[in-house]
Amino acid sequence: MEFLTTLGVIVVVFIYLLFSAVKIVQEYERGVIFRLGRLVGAKGPGLFFIIPIVDRMVKVDLRTVTLDIPSQEAITKDNVTVRVNAVAYFRVVSPTDAIVNVENYKQATWQISQTSLRSVLGQSELDELLTHREAINRRLQQIIDEATEPWGIKVSIVEIKDVELPDAMKRAMARQAEAEREKRAKIIHAEGELQAAQTLRDAANTIATAPAAIQLRYLQTLTEIAVEKNSTIIFPVPIDFLRVFLRPEGSAPSQPSAPAGEA
Repeated sequence: MEFLTTLGVIVVVFIYLLFSAVKIVQEYERGVIFRLGRLVGAKGPGLFFIIPIVDRMVKVDLRTVTLDIPSQEAITKDNVTVRVNAVAYFRVVSPTDAIVNVENYKQATWQISQTSLRSVLGQSELDELLTHREAINRRLQQIIDEATEPWGIKVSIVEIKDVELPDAMKRAMARQAEAEREKRAKIIHAEGELQAAQTLRDAANTIATAPAAIQLRYLQTLTEIAVEKNSTIIFPVPIDFLRVFLRPEGSAPSQPSAPAGEA
């Protein structure tokens, strides 16, 4: 009976050691192996065996991780207080460095992203933050990537999502935008007046070179006025046109007097 009990314990221990020796690593994972505390290397993907009790395996996910950077309050270079949040995308490119060189690579990357965001905001002006966000994103990505490179981390993208401004700054920016719109409207109106004046000047020069053009323009203006049919138009006619109708009926046109000294 005691023999059977011992045999059963041995079988259970053997099965446990057998299952402990068999490791399966997914395609997107790597298994970092330590043997008696020493780094052996990364294995996978697939099925492989380790030495139970002697070897220890730590799995590392190689897929891209989305890291949400919470809102950070900072003062810009031109002394404006803003709150900015961002998102970073990174992945592990060296599983051994991610396990050996840092205790928790996700937590470390999260912390360095927050501090880098505050640092970059302090070096940038508000206008740059609002209008040149792509340049700030590239600068953030470069800073975080350089800091996490010894940990086997590759930061591919860093994007600023929202920029929260104080209410006073929002009102000031609204007034500035309104002033800019009024400025553009006045400039457009002035340019229109200038073009109209230049066109009138050209028209005046053309009429000056052709005296008959002013008469044609005068008749065209009368035609436009007469369209409404609610006005009385007094049309001045040259006196030479009326001289024929002013002579008495049957009278002959006056002859010029003879020169003095003629018979």
